[in-house]
Amino acid sequence: MKIILTTVSPDIESELDPRFGRCGYLLIVDPDTLEWQAFPNPRVAAPGGAGIRAAQFVTDQKCEAVISGDYGPNAYNALKAAGLPMYLFGSCHTPREAIERYKTGQLELLAAPAGRGRRGW
Repeated sequence: MKIILTTVSPDIESELDPRFGRCGYLLIVDPDTLEWQAFPNPRVAAPGGAGIRAAQFVTDQKCEAVISGDYGPNAYNALKAAGLPMYLFGSCHTPREAIERYKTGQLELLAAPAGRGRRGW
């Protein structure tokens, strides 16, 4: 099983990045072993379409879930079409903490796009 999380830097102890499409890194983690691999987000500075491109990367990696703090409508629709559950990391600060809460069912499963202006941030 693999989960993708959005992070500021390429490490499992990194700070989580609340932006799905414009995160610094996409961190792929096996929640059982905590083995991880980080990928820089190549579309972080794109003038448009960053969320859709990040969603395509996620689906290409054959991940089972995504954890972030912000999913714009285009990214949300692309991930939903791929059948990927999207979770909000809430008050978690690191990927390790978010994974532990994921494993115990303590993360919010998204039912609609979420992000700045859509969730009161």
